[in-house]
Amino acid sequence: MFEDAIGRRSEKVENAVERGAVRKFAEAIGDPHPIFVDREFGQNSKYGDNIAPPTFPRVFDYGVIESLQLPIAGLIHGEQEFEYKRPLLVGESLYCYTEIEKYAEKKAQSGKLGFLTIRNAGDDEMGNEIFSSKTVVIITEAVRGGM
Repeated sequence: MFEDAIGRRSEKVENAVERGAVRKFAEAIGDPHPIFVDREFGQNSKYGDNIAPPTFPRVFDYGVIESLQLPIAGLIHGEQEFEYKRPLLVGESLYCYTEIEKYAEKKAQSGKLGFLTIRNAGDDEMGNEIFSSKTVVIITEAVRGGM
């Protein structure tokens, strides 16, 4: 169903690791560690500034892959993982994109399930990848029928 989307990629979108957004995110996830929210603590840390929580890239804009239409409702979040070359520093800009990595179908009692692996990544201004994440989205037979 999504085999033709494999390898497609969005254009890069600039995202700022903004101090206020990091603070709100840390509060929302219940992790007010000083490395995220206390400016003096961050400046005295080995990073020289505050860093963002590990799951902060969930709020970034990764652009749109043209002609890829996923349903708005009914998808199942299968799994997610993040990989970092280094922490995200408050105040920096990252250039983020999304890419369809693979698609597979498996039979289940409820019908066919589709497993779509989406890779998101963020590069620094020099084009060096700073982080990536992989998400597996499960598309049920019921959702597939409505597409």
